[in-house]
Amino acid sequence: MTKEKKRALYAGTFDPFTNGHEDIVNRALGVFDEITILIAISPSKEPLFTKDERVAMLEEHFSSNKNIVIDTWDGLVVEYARKKGIGNLIRGLRPTGDFESEFQMAAMNTKLHPEIETYFLMTAGKHYFISSTMVREVYGHGGDIIPFVPNTVGKYLDKKRKDV
Repeated sequence: MTKEKKRALYAGTFDPFTNGHEDIVNRALGVFDEITILIAISPSKEPLFTKDERVAMLEEHFSSNKNIVIDTWDGLVVEYARKKGIGNLIRGLRPTGDFESEFQMAAMNTKLHPEIETYFLMTAGKHYFISSTMVREVYGHGGDIIPFVPNTVGKYLDKKRKDV
């Protein structure tokens, strides 16, 4: 008898993917067999990286980990999970006011699809102040963002800076 994989979905705009995001993914892999990192396309956000660039950098970064799937979606995350048969959502929490909005989103997702469970992981202390927004802000002012993002992402940020 084959054991069914415990799968989870970790969604965000990941623009760019940070060390805090990676911390959540690595810790979630301690609980789940497979993590789908879903690049959620938000019509209200003006991204630094295109959808294709974000997919490329995450596929490159996680190329050696067969338990990571990268995908994109421009609808409700909970609908993607339902469509793909993924019963678990992962959300990262920082001590910066994330809880209320994340709790509200989880409650709405439960109302829409009660069979899908949301799991919250606290971001490790050394990463709790990192956000994609802050990384973009520092980057936009020419600051050093390398301590806040994985090396693969740093390479893409350097290339983008040189192309401008």
